[in-house]
Amino acid sequence: MLVVYDSWTGNVRKFVGKLGLPSSSLIEITPNLQISEPFILLTFTTGMGQVPQTTLDFLKVNHINLCAVGSSGNRNWGMKFAASADEISKMYGVPIIHKFEMSGTPTDVEIVKERVQTLKYETHRTK
Repeated sequence: MLVVYDSWTGNVRKFVGKLGLPSSSLIEITPNLQISEPFILLTFTTGMGQVPQTTLDFLKVNHINLCAVGSSGNRNWGMKFAASADEISKMYGVPIIHKFEMSGTPTDVEIVKERVQTLKYETHRTK
């Protein structure tokens, strides 16, 4: 299962690096990126709980293969913490695998690793 990610300050990039997944399964969003297989999206939350424009642009083209979403955020924003995951989940009807603060804790990393493996298994099983 691919993990596609968007990082602005580097927190999501650091988090993804902690997952211990093969580099071939990790793809950072770039302009005009097209993904033709199932993926999990990890992104950040910007402004007052908005989805980053780079993530929105990517999803306009690639949402058909989106399996789940996770997001980083800052707990100082209260109800808006990692709200981009909530928005993307609503927009595309996919589950939220996890929300984590900044670049995540070891517990956050373990949770996401487990959920990536579960989704990978479920996606493979339904083919």
